[in-house]
This record gives sequence, C-alpha cells and structure tokens, in this order.
Amino acid sequence: RPRSHTVTTTSSSFTANLSASSSTLAYDREFLRTVPGLLMVTEIVLGLLVWTLIAGTEYFLYPAFGWVMFVAVFYWVLTVFFLIIYMTMTYTRIPQVPWTMVGLCFNGSAFVLYLIAAIVDASSVTKDLDSHNYNSWAASSFFAFVVTSCYAGNTYFSFISWRSRTLQ
Repeated sequence: RPRSHTVTTTSSSFTANLSASSSTLAYDREFLRTVPGLLMVTEIVLGLLVWTLIAGTEYFLYPAFGWVMFVAVFYWVLTVFFLIIYMTMTYTRIPQVPWTMVGLCFNGSAFVLYLIAAIVDASSVTKDLDSHNYNSWAASSFFAFVVTSCYAGNTYFSFISWRSRTLQ
C-alpha cells in the first residue's frame, strides 16, 4: 500500500539573518566626497610619499628614520584598511564594534605618533648627513607634517561623530 509523505518546513530567524548578511557588500561612493573621506585619501597618498621618500635612501643607518618608517608604513596600511571598511560600508555589517570610538582612537593615535615622527624626521635632517639623502629626508619631513595635519582633522571629525553618538 502507498505511504503518505508529509514534508514540513520551518524557517528560523538565524537562517534569515544569515542569508541577509551574506549578500554582497555595498559601495559608498559619497564617502570620498566628504571631508573625512578626502582627508583619508590625502593621508594615503601623502603617507605613501613620506615612506617612499625615506625608503629610497639609506635610512637604516640612522635609527630615527627607522621610527619614521615604522609610523608611516603602519598607519598607511591601517588607513587603507579603514578606507576599504568605510567604502564598502562593512561597519554596518558589524554593529557590535563601536566604530566611532575605534575611529577616534585610530585617528588620535595616528595624529600623536605622526606628530612625534614628523618632529623626529625634521630634527634628524642636517646638512652633515649624506647630501644625496638630504633632499629626500627634508621632503619626507615636510609631507609628514602635512599628513599629521590631515590626521588632526580626521581626529576632530571623529571626535564630533563620537560625541554626537554618546549624547544620544
């Protein structure tokens, strides 16, 4: 005799959330038109210039330039990482992370350490050093101060964003 087959399907909220979160990432074109977005792109371009100007010299003979290289490369990589996060709106996918606080801490620490690195860079450039490297180191010092001012601006905007979130 033929059997009756009954199929029951159920849906859970976990499955619905999983399928919603696995969709493609969004792309925020407008972020690059904001002041923080423009500052971030400037930080990336000029930060790259800072460390390439130093990397093209014999900086390893002078420990001070090693510190400048560390700060410049470290924050260059992290800034590229954060630009990707903001451009793809990944921060909306991970609401558990306090992104305004992360941005404030990142930009604040970048400002302080880049300021120290720019001062170290500027104070280490003398005519007594190899004249071939002098121009590159002097230029890197100038651009390090420009990048520092960009991080100061982004720190300000991060503080305003953080402050508006904490007052709500």
